Amino acid sequence: MPLPFLTADRAFDADAEDIALPFDDHDSWRRPYRPGPWRVAAAATSLLLASFVLLAAMIITFAGSLSGATLCFVLAAVVIVGALRLLRVGAWVSRHGVRRVGFLRTTTVRWGDVAAVRTVQQPVKWLGFPRTVQGQALVVVPRGGDPLAPLVTDHNADFLARAEAFERATDSVEAWGDEYRAG
Repeated sequence: MPLPFLTADRAFDADAEDIALPFDDHDSWRRPYRPGPWRVAAAATSLLLASFVLLAAMIITFAGSLSGATLCFVLAAVVIVGALRLLRVGAWVSRHGVRRVGFLRTTTVRWGDVAAVRTVQQPVKWLGFPRTVQGQALVVVPRGGDPLAPLVTDHNADFLARAEAFERATDSVEAWGDEYRAG
């Protein structure tokens, strides 16, 4: 059953490829792929937990314990901020460079400082856990600097069991690198 509305970033009849729209602003930071189902499920579960904590805070407030309610409100706010940050994790590109957004840390490299952007075979973390498996990773090789952590891997929360989406995303980031490193 088709839904009667269009998505915000592509037409109803568009194919599955993520094609840049003609009005896209290449100066703003954008993720060249959609967040994966594992990442969205983890964020949704966190938000569900936050709703239960907020319900508990409301009950505690009506019971008359403001210190306990304040603690619950703060805990819920931390969980909500964590869920939103989890959705922002990934690789972001713009005309200015490439950005690796982690949960706690963000690293940005200008295109002029990049020697290469390529996909390599290497051991990668499975869903961010310490366990490593053999997989593919999109890496940025800076000029005269230390190698950066992989931008994305085929076993992270965005691309686990989605090899075709991983290929499209890495091709897109590599194309941005080829276009803006040269110019």
